[in-house]
Amino acid sequence: MLSYSELAKGKIIIINNQPYEIVEAFNTFKGRGHSYLQMKLKNLISGSLIAKSAQPRDSFKEADIEKKDAEFVYQNKGKYVFSESDNPSKRFELEEEQIGEKAKFLKAGVEVKTIVFEEKIINVSVPIKVRLKVTEVAPGVKGDRAQGGTKSITVETGAKINAPLFVEEGDVIEINTESGEYARRVSE
Repeated sequence: MLSYSELAKGKIIIINNQPYEIVEAFNTFKGRGHSYLQMKLKNLISGSLIAKSAQPRDSFKEADIEKKDAEFVYQNKGKYVFSESDNPSKRFELEEEQIGEKAKFLKAGVEVKTIVFEEKIINVSVPIKVRLKVTEVAPGVKGDRAQGGTKSITVETGAKINAPLFVEEGDVIEINTESGEYARRVSE
């Protein structure tokens, strides 16, 4: 059981027999009373977000999560197919809603970690940074010189992001999958 003081971002707890990851957690104080912990939780099975508050007397059961290596194979009609790293013939698929925004940065061959709850694969953990090739570049518009200009680009997975003006078609760039932003240009 996790006590009130152990609840923090990244912890996985069980609510209504489903695993939830704490995405945000911050303390709030109400007048002369005691503090409350306001949390934003992500359901690891459905991908939905909920808000919940906890009081100092509350405790939550920690989810028993196991992680295994897997590889992304392909995407078709909102379904993402993965294979186990040690046995490529064993495949499983997940819905786009389960994976979330990070799904748009998956390309064939990318290593991911499966999240296993009660001996069932419920989701995958995408690497924080991925390298993708730029396939389409919109013309850049120069801003004022105090701030760098940006332009819209499309990468090989079809995702559109903003990148600095110097990024050209054919470049390989690194993208932060958590923020969905350009990180750096990579020379390969």
